[in-house]
Amino acid sequence: MNTFHKKVHSHLKIIYQNILTDEEINNLSNQIFEKIPKLKNDDNLENWNESDIFLITYGDSIFSAKNKKLKTLKNFVDEFIKPYFNNIHILPFFPFSSDDGFSIVDYKKVRDDLGGWEDISLLSQDYRVMADIVINHASRQSEYFEEFLKGSDAYKDFFISLDKDEGFENVVRPRSSDLFQEMDISNKKKYLWCTFGHDQIDLNFKNPEVLLFFIELIYLYLKNGVKVFRLDAVAFLWKEKGTNCLNLPQTHEVVKLIRTLLDNYNQNTLLITETNLPNLENLSYFGNGDEANAIYNFTLPPLLIWTLLMGDSTALRKWSMSMPPAKENTTYFNFIASHDGIGLRPTENILTNQERDTLIDIVKEFGGVISNRKKPDGTETVYELNIALLDAMKGTFKGIDHMQVERFIACHAIMLSLEGIPAFYIHSVLGTTNDYELMKKNSQNRSINRKSWDSNEIKKRLLDEKSINNQVYKSIINLIKIRKNQPAFHPNAIQFTFNLGKNFFGIWRQSLDKKQSIFSVTNVTNIFQYLDLTELNLIESENWWELINNLEIEDIKSIITLKAYQTVWISNFKKP
Repeated sequence: MNTFHKKVHSHLKIIYQNILTDEEINNLSNQIFEKIPKLKNDDNLENWNESDIFLITYGDSIFSAKNKKLKTLKNFVDEFIKPYFNNIHILPFFPFSSDDGFSIVDYKKVRDDLGGWEDISLLSQDYRVMADIVINHASRQSEYFEEFLKGSDAYKDFFISLDKDEGFENVVRPRSSDLFQEMDISNKKKYLWCTFGHDQIDLNFKNPEVLLFFIELIYLYLKNGVKVFRLDAVAFLWKEKGTNCLNLPQTHEVVKLIRTLLDNYNQNTLLITETNLPNLENLSYFGNGDEANAIYNFTLPPLLIWTLLMGDSTALRKWSMSMPPAKENTTYFNFIASHDGIGLRPTENILTNQERDTLIDIVKEFGGVISNRKKPDGTETVYELNIALLDAMKGTFKGIDHMQVERFIACHAIMLSLEGIPAFYIHSVLGTTNDYELMKKNSQNRSINRKSWDSNEIKKRLLDEKSINNQVYKSIINLIKIRKNQPAFHPNAIQFTFNLGKNFFGIWRQSLDKKQSIFSVTNVTNIFQYLDLTELNLIESENWWELINNLEIEDIKSIITLKAYQTVWISNFKKP
């Protein structure tokens, strides 16, 4: 048994202890090895560097009457996104019944209106493609569930169904709907587990056939050009009576197993965990460098928004100072907006309840809505804020003002400066605002930030220099152009957070070879501020430039003025 086989076998023993016999674990190992395709190792390539930027999009975020949607998307990103973005996350592109793609009917098929697997493969020739493994649940309207109800051998115990709903009072979940739905199965009353909603039935990973099913899927996606895998809602995967059914050891071991399989297939695949949880719980998915390659930096969006709305960097600075550098072969996946709302759980123990309430009130004033979750004690609390990021930047705690775009760009300048790989939701790049019509049509709060643009209309707006879409797009692209050429912005470059007072957020980044330094400082207030450069420790024997405005710093002991929401990137490398 080689090292890889031993690792897989070890993972399975931990996952299925007290469930499978040694002989059954051996058989399961052999079944997995039979499914592994011929190895495709690209060990000479690095997983990421400063040029890596992700675009997050639905397959139908851009549409036209002429082509299927993935082809339309490809044409659009080739024209407006390439070469600034080299990675693209296409949110679930499979047939689905609800939750905008996350209640999957058929995991092995591309939605007809989007196109086919050939379109995914075509995108993968120009971009590194990320796809979702919706691993916790499947649609109630899927063939898998229908076969489960029929009692077919292939899908027996595929979903979690219990005789009693007792002993699960401590379960933590992100929704306010009932955890269980009752159903008669084979003339017996059963309780089906529904973490997210009653159309999404949780899969039973205590049945090894479920694990095998997802391993097959991963290899199918690899075959069609997918290189990056997002494990959706993975924290809820394993359930045990009497626990909170969150982040259980078996869940972490399943993540480790998938990482082992991906690394063995190709060292340049990436595994990213989506765990919208308090900060320390989220960090646990790095494991010992043997779980996720990258974790979603869920604390960043609410803290950045809070900082810009309040004109006070204190909470962001304290959090940044407390964050550990990512271990070898791991990094942070930084984002501000996504297809979901702005989660508040990651702010627990960082913002006070009063501060969270203030943030909620401001977002509601700016046209946002809120979504709740039910706590174990039965009470409800706010889970996320649903609003387009551009609308969240309409003003400050004092009200709406005229500095929306400046605040919005400041947010992204900070994100682009931080340790990790930056990811932009397509609607942030396009300057999209709240879509109330879609929210009303779908009766779903998250739809407020899931607009689909007619290709011709959005192109026209992006080319119109008077439009807010053009202002946002050009500003973001300009920052990305500069960032991609700075070794000090490598995802694993050294980061140090300064205490420059509440009016500024400042960090120092140093390239892996220690040749380049960048001091990134943002004025987080709506008035100009004076920055004393002596607080940054600029080395006297070197020349320094401000990269964004391409200006030489003539006196490193001077005091410079930063306009409202202005960012400076001060470096000892001149902009190329």
